Amino acid sequence: MDEKIRLRIITPLAVKTDEEADMVIMRSTMGDMGVMPGHIACSALLDYGVLRIINGESERRIAVLGGIAEISDNVLTVISTEAEWPEEIDRSRAEIERDHLERRIQESRDDAEIQRDQGLLRRSLVRIEVSSDRLFAMEDWTAPD
Repeated sequence: MDEKIRLRIITPLAVKTDEEADMVIMRSTMGDMGVMPGHIACSALLDYGVLRIINGESERRIAVLGGIAEISDNVLTVISTEAEWPEEIDRSRAEIERDHLERRIQESRDDAEIQRDQGLLRRSLVRIEVSSDRLFAMEDWTAPD
């Protein structure tokens, strides 16, 4: 059996996953970071982003909205205040939030408000991107004969 990395994603409300993966790709504050079995021990601050869980040819994605990642002894632990699977995201609500924030950014003259709204906009865009996985899965699904 090929070696895997253990992935644990934990939020204050739930353990989102505790599984093995061939590779995990996540968005840190320094850019995208890939983690495979045998990765050196380290920690990273996470930005709003899509965390990709890769096993063979399959890939699952989850929205991770900030947090900390720690890699040690072939275990990647992600602790985040929010992490959402595609089916947990209300896409229409995220789209309304995106539209509202885009308007506020265009109309605002206060740099602090613009920065805050840009962060919230990134959050909405990540949620919209991950929620599209559910739509693709539903489109690909065909009823059995």
